[in-house]
Amino acid sequence: MTPADRERGIALARAARAGNTLAMHDLLDHLAPYIARICTPIALADGPDATQEALVAVFKALRSLREPQTLYGWVRAIAVREAVRVARRAARAVPAELADVPERGDPQLAADIDDVLARLSPGHRAVLVLRDVEGLDEESAAALLGVPAGTAKSRLHRARSSFRKAWFS
Repeated sequence: MTPADRERGIALARAARAGNTLAMHDLLDHLAPYIARICTPIALADGPDATQEALVAVFKALRSLREPQTLYGWVRAIAVREAVRVARRAARAVPAELADVPERGDPQLAADIDDVLARLSPGHRAVLVLRDVEGLDEESAAALLGVPAGTAKSRLHRARSSFRKAWFS
């Protein structure tokens, strides 16, 4: 995202907080790709649902944003929270069956990154996305996930290890 895009988002957030409904519409349109980029690798097939839930949460809570210049960090926190929530809900709804899990050495396993990500828990996917896609440090990722830094670090280690094993087998 360019600095001009960030400034546009901040200006739209200010106007939307002041009650400008057109600015709110434009802000949500502006934020949708950013939110989708965060939600999709965490919630996988349910990424569009998580994106929609995050956009609704942003819409409802925009007045609680104290400093519009922190818009993107605030939105990132909402997107991660909603993506993890949707992914957990989806995981509970569909029981895993051993027959659905590709066997070791299956060529499709190494070819499809979504399949590899699907093998990680939502919490592990979230920390992996925050560190390796969003580029946050461990303390920032831990704060967004609401866990101690040590927990985020161990989840990241386990997520990377599991990802490597699944990807290279």
